[in-house]
Amino acid sequence: MDIKIENLTKKYGVQKAVDNISFEVKTGEIVGFLGPNGAGKTTTMKIITSYMAPGEGTVYIGGRSVVDHADELKKHIGYLPENNPLYQDMNVIDYLRFCGSLQGIEKNNLNDRVREMIRICGVNAEKHKKISELSKGYKQRVGLAQAMIHDPDILLLDEPTSGLDPNQIVEIRKLIRELGREKTVILSTHILPEVEATCDRILIIHNGRIVADGTSDVLRKQAQGQEILKVRIEDGDADEIFTDLQKLSTVSIVDFNERSKNLFEIQSLPEKSSRREIFNLCVKKKWVIMEMIPLETKLEDIFRELTMN
Repeated sequence: MDIKIENLTKKYGVQKAVDNISFEVKTGEIVGFLGPNGAGKTTTMKIITSYMAPGEGTVYIGGRSVVDHADELKKHIGYLPENNPLYQDMNVIDYLRFCGSLQGIEKNNLNDRVREMIRICGVNAEKHKKISELSKGYKQRVGLAQAMIHDPDILLLDEPTSGLDPNQIVEIRKLIRELGREKTVILSTHILPEVEATCDRILIIHNGRIVADGTSDVLRKQAQGQEILKVRIEDGDADEIFTDLQKLSTVSIVDFNERSKNLFEIQSLPEKSSRREIFNLCVKKKWVIMEMIPLETKLEDIFRELTMN
């Protein structure tokens, strides 16, 4: 099921937690929802789940408004909140049975579904323990299991790998990618490498507004604007190489690397690439290109630049 948000605004007093945002998430798409604390991520997720009513604007799920069809649409949503509320005195199996019953799973299917979630989320060794006895990582897995137990069309995951060890993180990321093939997934996280490893698209929200929307490659290209290459050229005089690189029609700036005069940082003109011209120059001069590496803008730098003010 698709999610479509149109001109959504939510105020707390005079402060706008969400300020006239619009975006869509398609079925089979995993979207990373990024932003600093207080940016409006959790408020947006709560409105999508109908936990909170929008102030202005509309959220559509499968073409239906969450205001007019809240009870029906909730059945299609699985939600893992950041604080992961669990009943600490229940054991894992009983808790998941309870969650499945609340979600309307038929009794003759409930035990099979609980077993499947225990297997998928990797809590088999802990299934008879009380939730209060579990580590934070296993509690997070139980939270994921309850969000998915009714096989929802939409998954909203707020910091889903919080507290997991590296092996568990890899497993959960793999699970989310598999689920994303047939479900609509919004993943909120502060872990930027997780977004690149898991998500098809990135939304960055700041001060209640969407400030970026695109794949990590698109955002890097927009932020960088100009191609920057690190090039090592040998079998030639460094000063001559430097001078000839500056003469190339696609090159804006050439700089020596501080540690090696044969290592150059080359910035191309806007909307231009210098790779072919550098190669042709080296062939003509009989110089050897030892390396030519595009320097990418880091996602962390893009995030910082968009959310500092």
